[in-house]
Amino acid sequence: MRKRGNGEGSIYKRKDGYWVAAISTGGHRKHFLSKSRQDVQQRLSKALNEQQAGTLTTGKRQTVEQFLERWLSELQLRPMTIASYRQKIRLHVIPAIGRIALDKLTPAQVNTLLRAKEQAGHSPQNVAHIRAVLRAALNKAIRWNLVGRNAAALADPPRIQQYEAQYLTTEQARAFLDAAKGERLEALYSVALSLGLREGEALGLRWADVDFAARTVRVAKSLQRVPGAGMQLVEPKTKRSQRTLPMFDIVARALRAHRIRQTEERLFAGSAWVDTDLVFTTLEGRPLSPSHVISGSFHRVCRKAGVTYGTRDHSGLRFHDLRHSAASILLAQGIPARTVMEQLGHSQVALTLNRYTHVPSALMEEAAKAMDRALGS
Repeated sequence: MRKRGNGEGSIYKRKDGYWVAAISTGGHRKHFLSKSRQDVQQRLSKALNEQQAGTLTTGKRQTVEQFLERWLSELQLRPMTIASYRQKIRLHVIPAIGRIALDKLTPAQVNTLLRAKEQAGHSPQNVAHIRAVLRAALNKAIRWNLVGRNAAALADPPRIQQYEAQYLTTEQARAFLDAAKGERLEALYSVALSLGLREGEALGLRWADVDFAARTVRVAKSLQRVPGAGMQLVEPKTKRSQRTLPMFDIVARALRAHRIRQTEERLFAGSAWVDTDLVFTTLEGRPLSPSHVISGSFHRVCRKAGVTYGTRDHSGLRFHDLRHSAASILLAQGIPARTVMEQLGHSQVALTLNRYTHVPSALMEEAAKAMDRALGS
């Protein structure tokens, strides 16, 4: 019998009657053990094919938990993102599949994890995020040659009902701002609706970012809840999100009035006041949590304006829809899409156009009216 060459693997029988197949993998030997020579031959052939295709796993065997801990320790993302990933893994992934050998993890086991979370009452969005985090980690395991496939990518994703954004028309936007008059956070709605800021960007606005002389507002930070650390100012979503915007008259008036109100609150709070330099705060100067704003002031303004607000159980206007409304109004006024992109802090103009595809019909109507005025008799 011809002696097998290097990289072809080998098969031999041990004294205890077991058959062993072995293959060299990057300076190491990978072994397969069975009572059947045919079985080890098939496993060896499969391994040789995987080696040829570059999908043969060569790393030292480890559990899912061990791998995920290493993956988390080497992530280079925003602290808030890493904290969110760690929380998902610690609370949901490790208790369910942490002890399984990484290279033995199957799509069926990931499916079981995801369905269990759905049955426990977790939202489809939260379950999808759990799957996405695990999928990202296993993609790294593939690149590290620890697994040959991504079990999370092959698992069935939860069904998510796509949320349809709500948009205020120009008239509805005016009514909304009228309803906000007299509210303690009146200026917050003027800023969000006029400048199209994300909720975290608006709540993370500092007085140092507001230049009344230059009439500009600088978006430099975003207020986010970081697991284990509470509300924190973090870097915005993308580099493009850091931007300086012109301060419209409606925003300037609202912010000046708000500053006077906040000065009075500061004097009333005395030593209890916490100096954060934030524009929008609690009565003691602390950061505002989004849930506090939405469940209180925002819902109250919606009711005054006759607008249905969105909840987990039914659709309606969300705070983030003020940003969508700002973009819609700007586009409907004929502002170029690239300008709107810069205003919103989008990374690509295509994102702006794709997200607001409902606006062109209004623009077409205006174009038709303009043509009538120009050429009509």
